[in-house]
Amino acid sequence: MLPSESELSTTFDASRVTIRKALEVLRDESLVDARQGFGWYVATDPIRQPLGRLATIEEQMASDGIKPERQILEFAFERAKGRVAKVLGNIQVLRVKRLNLADGEPFALVTVWCPANLAEHLSRADVERSPFYELMNIPLTGATQTIGATLVEGEDAALLGVPLGSPVLRCERITESEGGKAVLLSQHVFPAHRTEFVVDLPHAAPSMAPSGLRLVE
Repeated sequence: MLPSESELSTTFDASRVTIRKALEVLRDESLVDARQGFGWYVATDPIRQPLGRLATIEEQMASDGIKPERQILEFAFERAKGRVAKVLGNIQVLRVKRLNLADGEPFALVTVWCPANLAEHLSRADVERSPFYELMNIPLTGATQTIGATLVEGEDAALLGVPLGSPVLRCERITESEGGKAVLLSQHVFPAHRTEFVVDLPHAAPSMAPSGLRLVE
């Protein structure tokens, strides 16, 4: 993220008009970009995640030549409650909160819950090194992912390096084992200016709305 136009004006002792023209020149050269709610930022290719198959975004990043990293923020065994208990059951779970990085820059804040009986062999170092999909000792058959838009709050904004109240994509993924049992619940927060989800839509009868789109009550 770049400083605000007002801050740049003060730093370089130039008018706001001059600063805006300079930034627009840099945008024409694809060096910076701007988006409502973010202000100006260094232009980079967005992180793209295809949704056609069950995979990790780290796998996609590695195939695109991007170095993925994780920083574990919280690692705790606790009693499931609220949404977690509804999805996984009223059981003991492992909760892991992490910050995902792409070439050293934050691009996702992720919290994962896993039943304690499936995660008792895992350490903090394990989940920092590898995704849960590689650490689970049971076959996984599929997942349901729900994606919506919201505004980032408090600590999440600071961790992602974006302005408070800026737009983010908030995703929930429920991963199932054989028999349709939910074994992982994860919630992801992505800065909207750095992330794109790509869906391949097979040819189908005409529809008023894209496949999978629904209104939120």
